[in-house]
Amino acid sequence: MPVAPPADGSEGLAQDLAGDPGDTWWASADDDEPEFDESSVRVRPGRKGSKPRSKTRPSHQDALTGRILSVDRGRYTVMLDENLPTERRITTARASELRKKAVVNGDRVDIVGDTTGAEGSLARIVRIVPRDTLLRRSADDTDAVERVIVANADQMLIVVAAANPEPRIRLVDRYLVAAYDAGVKPILCITKTDLADPAAFLANFAGLDLPVFQSGEGGMPIAEISAALVGHDTVFVGHSGVGKSTLVNALVPGTNRAIGVVNTVTGRGRHTSSSTVSLRLETDTGRGWVIDTPGVRSFGLGHINTDNILKAFTDLATIAERCPRGCTHLPDSPDCAIIDAVEAGELGDTGRVRLDSLQRLLATFAPAR
Repeated sequence: MPVAPPADGSEGLAQDLAGDPGDTWWASADDDEPEFDESSVRVRPGRKGSKPRSKTRPSHQDALTGRILSVDRGRYTVMLDENLPTERRITTARASELRKKAVVNGDRVDIVGDTTGAEGSLARIVRIVPRDTLLRRSADDTDAVERVIVANADQMLIVVAAANPEPRIRLVDRYLVAAYDAGVKPILCITKTDLADPAAFLANFAGLDLPVFQSGEGGMPIAEISAALVGHDTVFVGHSGVGKSTLVNALVPGTNRAIGVVNTVTGRGRHTSSSTVSLRLETDTGRGWVIDTPGVRSFGLGHINTDNILKAFTDLATIAERCPRGCTHLPDSPDCAIIDAVEAGELGDTGRVRLDSLQRLLATFAPAR
């Protein structure tokens, strides 16, 4: 005998609960969206019971892009609207999401917040633009920890004194290796040529495609050096006391970088520049950037890829394709195609000099392998 449905409609409710799961509210397609998925939320309990935080981060589509000019105790000076009438320098700090990423001089970064540059204003760096180059060093050849010197430089000006302090071939070799590894063009500047003839020292680099400038007490070739720097971001490196800051002050008047002296007992220069800073070069033909770095007495190469050294010698790199796998191209390398080609005279009069330069640079890094 048929049973009449309950007058209160509870049967309909029971059917809703026991019916097709596809018709229930928890399976509704309208609600099955990513933002309702628990996997999109990262729970950080914390000591004070902090609230769950979404993985989603703002896109900051309204961010402005600028250049890092200097870094000082967690504050970054950034130039915005470079070469525009609205060009200005502002003070910034890293956003929390960048706390594990190093922001260095020369970086291009995206900025949000107060970008007016008004006194007391502080904007936030929310993103680092992918770098074109990254110049690095380590404390020594066995140290895997990298010290980033500068980002996005395309030239390196190596400043060396002809005397007082004495030039160090091995240190220059290390600068060259770091430059080649980073894809940065090296330039050599010899200062204090009035104190000693640099010819014997320069002979060590005759096999390299290395522009050389010389300066002495009689004057610096400022016009020639400036012309080589226009349109480039050039990082200046050198041993303490070689005259790097003097050169920077001559190229960028009004900079007033501190100038040190050489200790007459130790023959070593005293550190004067304590931080890396980008300075704008202004000439009649254009602009460039001079990136002055603190003087160093050592330059570790624990991070270097030796393949990048060979790439700097384009003619030798082509011949190296005929070398056996694992060839080091050093004098004791068996069946080295480069050595055989030089001995056969394939590279002409400069072949021996270029091979010597390559082998010296490779030997510089060999102990760290």
